[in-house]
Amino acid sequence: PKLFKFKKGDTEYALSIIPLGGYVKMFGDDPFSKDSIPEEEREFSFNHKGKWARFWIVLGGPLANFILAFFIFFGLLFTGERIPEMRMGVIKPDSSFYSQGLRSGDVLRKINGQNIYNISDIALQKKGTINTVSLMRNQTSKVIKVNFSSDEFFKEFIKYPPLLRKPFLIDEKGNKFRISQFGRGPFTGESLDTFSRDDRPNNLFLFKLGSEKSQSPQKLNLSFKASDDLLRTLSKSRLYSLDLMVKNVKMGSPADKAGIKAKDIIFSIEGKSVTSFHQLREKIQNGGNRPVKMTAWREGVKKSFSLIPEVQKINGKEIKIIGVWSSGEYLPLNFVVTESKGLWGSLSTGLFRTWDSIEKTMTGFQKLITAESSLKNIGGPLSIGKVATDSFNTSLSYFFQLMALISVNLGIINLFPIPVLDGGHIMFIFLEII
Repeated sequence: PKLFKFKKGDTEYALSIIPLGGYVKMFGDDPFSKDSIPEEEREFSFNHKGKWARFWIVLGGPLANFILAFFIFFGLLFTGERIPEMRMGVIKPDSSFYSQGLRSGDVLRKINGQNIYNISDIALQKKGTINTVSLMRNQTSKVIKVNFSSDEFFKEFIKYPPLLRKPFLIDEKGNKFRISQFGRGPFTGESLDTFSRDDRPNNLFLFKLGSEKSQSPQKLNLSFKASDDLLRTLSKSRLYSLDLMVKNVKMGSPADKAGIKAKDIIFSIEGKSVTSFHQLREKIQNGGNRPVKMTAWREGVKKSFSLIPEVQKINGKEIKIIGVWSSGEYLPLNFVVTESKGLWGSLSTGLFRTWDSIEKTMTGFQKLITAESSLKNIGGPLSIGKVATDSFNTSLSYFFQLMALISVNLGIINLFPIPVLDGGHIMFIFLEII
């Protein structure tokens, strides 16, 4: 009702206007004013409704979150999704992943027989342990038996972002080459980091960039077990990974002061060879505060440099930098476009995904309560905004999947038995019923 006050002569009036027809009125949930509501208005009062009516009214909010998530999943399944592959990055030979059979460039498909759609599906496995991993390697399906807890697997997985170097090499004079396992011509899906896998041949072919079709390739008879061994073997022939070539030098940086220039190929630090820009960065970071000695090729001439890295504090950590950018090129992420599952398939799978998201979210909260997961994994509005931006830039399907997951999270949190939330109201309603 809208209250209007006016004065006529010496008399003050208060006029209450209630719209009629087509309006649904509901008084707020204020138990202290319950008895003050007029008898004729109590049919519109929440506090005068029956217990089950109040239960369904309160449940409507969280239920809307779950319904929204279902419609998002249904829409994605009905129209088809475009999602990036769950591809492994560079796995080190001394890692637990490598010892249990996983290799660089493997594309994850299933864990414990269940399809995985995004990285959160790894961390929220119901069993808490991961026993089997289904993956694609060289366009071939494989099932590998492993022994990890879901948290261990998740923490290990995020150590290897899907950055795989293109199979480009460079010699001491700056000539660029492509390395391939195929003598008839290079294959676009190959990576320099996947030649370490057990099923890769040791006979490789070298093509000079720009003349792959007109020039016969050079056959390389090599013996190696890991990509580092391959690159160390190639370095004896003065062939290096392209990412070791300096792309740009920051003005006034330690590298600039030491005389390092663009197109220099840094291949040694403290007298020990390096095979990737990542390895170079690690050695600088762990090198202490003493001057760092580097060796590089400049147009076929060997140059030596000595510099002291600059220390910067980034996110509370001290990071040593020398002020150079790498020329490395990386394989783009492959996207999988799924076919529409049709009306009934989308309905059933959408319901399954919604329920699966609810279960996995509840599992996540359970792990937080039992301290199986760290509270540091919880992100606030800024974290959600960053993840939303990243997912949008990666794939629209990923973005909508994230929105569905956030909606499910909000629905479940709203059902917590805390008085200020809908779950608190439901708790008191059940106490009344009991």
